Amino acid sequence: MHANVQKVKAILDEAGLHGRVRELSEGTHTAAEAAAFLGCEVGAIANSLIFMTERGPILVLTSGSHRVDTDKLASRIGVEAVGRATPDQVRAATGQPIGGVAPVGHVTSLPTYIDVELAEHGELWAAAGIPASVFEISYQDLVAITGATEVTVD
Repeated sequence: MHANVQKVKAILDEAGLHGRVRELSEGTHTAAEAAAFLGCEVGAIANSLIFMTERGPILVLTSGSHRVDTDKLASRIGVEAVGRATPDQVRAATGQPIGGVAPVGHVTSLPTYIDVELAEHGELWAAAGIPASVFEISYQDLVAITGATEVTVD
């Protein structure tokens, strides 16, 4: 098991969420690919997206069926601007590659926001540190384990 996945699994185990990490036979790099592979709705994929603000990087957990409106998000979270992080910025903030960024297990502590749309799905799926691993989690558990602030992202 990859070190990133082990770190995510340990965090889930510590929170009492045992046995939820799955390693996949191939990587998934988009929400649509992950949903097709897992046999779930695209909206049940909890994307972990890194954005940059004047205060530094932030993590936004968003439904795979949503696009983040960065102008509205900036206004809602009280920053001047929100912009997509580069692959190098993502790796520096999380220690994880794009397509595999988990909601937890990062190398730095990140302010975290969660798309309220994810609450509409009973079972969510999130990357577990690499593109070829995922874990299932409820919305409530995802909020609790990340300390995320609820927000509308679109």
